[in-house]
Amino acid sequence: MAYSTQEFEAAEFGRATSPSRSELRLGRIFRRPSALLGLSLLGTLFIIAALAPWLAPTDPSSISGPSLTQPSAAHLMGTDAIGRDLFSGILFGARASLLVAVMVGLISGICGLGVGMVAGYFGGTGDDILMRATEAFQVLPRFFLVAIVIALLGPGIDRLVIILGLTSWPVLARVVRSEVLATRQLDYVLASEALGASHIHIFRHVLLPQALPSALVMLGLTMGQVLIIEASIGFIGLGDPGVVTWGILAGQAQGLFRAGWWLALFPGLAITAAVLGFNLTADALSSILQGR
Repeated sequence: MAYSTQEFEAAEFGRATSPSRSELRLGRIFRRPSALLGLSLLGTLFIIAALAPWLAPTDPSSISGPSLTQPSAAHLMGTDAIGRDLFSGILFGARASLLVAVMVGLISGICGLGVGMVAGYFGGTGDDILMRATEAFQVLPRFFLVAIVIALLGPGIDRLVIILGLTSWPVLARVVRSEVLATRQLDYVLASEALGASHIHIFRHVLLPQALPSALVMLGLTMGQVLIIEASIGFIGLGDPGVVTWGILAGQAQGLFRAGWWLALFPGLAITAAVLGFNLTADALSSILQGR
């Protein structure tokens, strides 16, 4: 295949402009109501998590009033069964719950991008081996695996992050691999190789920009799923008792749904808002990337 001078110049060792379908137009994101809602929810929750020590009226682990006090001016979200302020717990719970989601997303993103790009770019036997490994991780029941490990080794945020991070990347890897396979034989990629660009250079400046938008969509969905799993682990009593999370707060409502309806309502609303924020943002990104 012959390349024109213009094609070689455009390639510039892999710095060619990516196809328009992979361009992330921020202007279109901010014109979509669903994207604005999702970003607003996430932004608010992350600000709350960062400012929790200054926003919380009391220490979430200290007794600050009578037990099972309904929401009032003194306790905006009421108190739990031993008199701890639930509003303070929700604020501090945002820190741990969102930290788990972000850290798992980071681990999942690194693993998924790495496996997907290597498998799609090099192909052959390496691709087959990586895809079989991906399938093996994909069929693992994450919730039950986390529950078993925590039951055997004890609770801990670090264990939760590691287990979920190492089991949440397969779908992302498959999506990235598909993007790389579609990009691998395009003219500007072949031109980069013909000009002597290294594999690392092509990965960084050609394949990664092409695969990153779709990867971000999958990461948004993954972090929403992680929040639900983390909340479920806390709800059934396997969370770290030394760390306040939304799941642990919701778990305290068991057996008290009539006497303390607010104990389940407010943690549930916090979890719903975070998951909705991640999902709406990911859905908006997906629609924009598909030209809808």
